[in-house]
Amino acid sequence: MKPDQLIRIAMWSGPRNISTAMMRAWENRQDTVVVDEPLYGPYLATTGKKHAAYEAIRLVQGNDWRPIVKNLTEKMPEDATELTHIYYQKHMSHHLTDDLELDFVDHLRNGFLIRHPNDVLASYLRKHHRATPADLGFPQQVKLFNWIKQRTGKTPPILESKDILMDPKGMLIKLCTALEVPFDTAMLSWPKGYRDSDGIWAEHWYNRVIESTGFSEYKPKENKLSLEEQRIADECLPYFETLAEHKIS
Repeated sequence: MKPDQLIRIAMWSGPRNISTAMMRAWENRQDTVVVDEPLYGPYLATTGKKHAAYEAIRLVQGNDWRPIVKNLTEKMPEDATELTHIYYQKHMSHHLTDDLELDFVDHLRNGFLIRHPNDVLASYLRKHHRATPADLGFPQQVKLFNWIKQRTGKTPPILESKDILMDPKGMLIKLCTALEVPFDTAMLSWPKGYRDSDGIWAEHWYNRVIESTGFSEYKPKENKLSLEEQRIADECLPYFETLAEHKIS
């Protein structure tokens, strides 16, 4: 297969969602290879944030987004085989820093994964001491959503994580239909463990995913946010609601 024949899917999520489980689902297809948060290094370089393993991440991925997006949009992935027809890219919307030009998304089939701000923030604060809406990726998701909609005249597919957990097969069928690729039942389960494709930060973040063999059952969360934390979540809510209006259901 030539690089210009490869179907390139970008799924844009915020942190503390089921984005890694979704990556597992796609990677379990024989026709798909995946990449894990390829813009993490440039994000860390631009923001100066010192996340777990930040030095190693920047060393492996580099600090410049330009060669990365060139590879994402023009090149064949290194682990592609003769069976590879789909290149699934797991992206974090907060990695879209202000200096990063969005034109590259024109070459991708884009989708969005959303989760309620209360749930995102409560989960995020278990790993971090503080958060802003930008750390959670909500403003960046809406900015990218509007960019794509304006450029294409179409609404990109949006899925809410709880809907996937409540009906994995049904929602994945709808997502595949929206992305114009066939559904594969292999997406519904996968072997436990790490993958070679996992980012080098996996040991810090993927403790639940590596024990999983499929999407977990949805269970409503009982989050206890402080007044200040609830203020941050409430600030994110309009962004979430903007996207949720267009979600696949």
